[in-house]
Amino acid sequence: MMRSRTYIATPPGATIKEQLVDRGMSQKEFALRMNMSEKHISRLINGEVQLTPDVALRLEMVLGLPASFWSHLEMIYSEKLTKVQAENEMDEDIETVKKIPYNEMAKHGWVETTRDSRERVLYSRKFFEVVRLDLVKKPLIPGIACRKLGEGEKSDYALIAWAQKAKLDARSISVDSINLERLKTLTPEIRRMTTMNPAEFCPVLREKLAECGIALVFLPHIGGSFLHGASFYDGPKIVIGMTVRGKDADRFWFSLFHEIGHVVLGHINQAEGTTDADETAADNFARDALIPFEAFRDYTAINCFDKASVISFARRIGIDAGIVVGRLQKERFIPFSWYGDLKTKYSLTA
Repeated sequence: MMRSRTYIATPPGATIKEQLVDRGMSQKEFALRMNMSEKHISRLINGEVQLTPDVALRLEMVLGLPASFWSHLEMIYSEKLTKVQAENEMDEDIETVKKIPYNEMAKHGWVETTRDSRERVLYSRKFFEVVRLDLVKKPLIPGIACRKLGEGEKSDYALIAWAQKAKLDARSISVDSINLERLKTLTPEIRRMTTMNPAEFCPVLREKLAECGIALVFLPHIGGSFLHGASFYDGPKIVIGMTVRGKDADRFWFSLFHEIGHVVLGHINQAEGTTDADETAADNFARDALIPFEAFRDYTAINCFDKASVISFARRIGIDAGIVVGRLQKERFIPFSWYGDLKTKYSLTA
């Protein structure tokens, strides 16, 4: 027997058991008369196996009730069982959907706007392409590598929603076969785009990454995700997703090269995701790809960090001055309050 708030599903086996009690017949004797194993009879009585038309005919011979009676009981049980399971699953998913950033997803048009909990569950199941929301936290998109600055259940669900949207959007982006060697050779060319404005570099950047088998997707920031970017395999392509909330150019480019680092260094598609060592390696890749180690070492050795020298150094290595400022701030060569006016602000749209 199974039950939910509204329904009770009683298997035909309960009626069989009543008949046996009325007759004073043991299950062993009943199994013998049915010409079936005791194990199967036990499972039939407990509702663990289906009452088939063949069994219904045997029951008619042994217990005297028409086969149609037993088949009807099985049909009713099957229908009630479906309703019990559906209601219990809905109740569980209503609790799960509370953890999903549904309001923000609706704000961005990823799901329908509604306050009804049942509707939220149904729209969320369709968005995540699952029959149950408890499947969402399973590795539906395995081996995600990402740059985020927070941990916790809220962050996890935000990342899952964000990554699913990246996966959906990437389906409409045509790319060539994956070619990581091509990506490595294109890295300097991508780096030079840091001096361009988004309207100029975005279409070119998408095109260049597509040549390497990578679909670049820009998505809105989801509150609580602390997410800057993520990368993962999706069939024959690699997806790199980037947040597009207003940000400094240095953060955008560092996040992009961080994800490129994950791709080049083979960190994506690992069963357990990325390790702390992987994240550090991707950080180092981004740091040195944007400002070569030796060039930065020689510049900082001079120990002159006035605004003119920062601008001069940036021009000399062909990179946005704000990226140099960000590196100097992060490594404590200058205070974080210095040269904010040199940081380019991006306003990207998904």
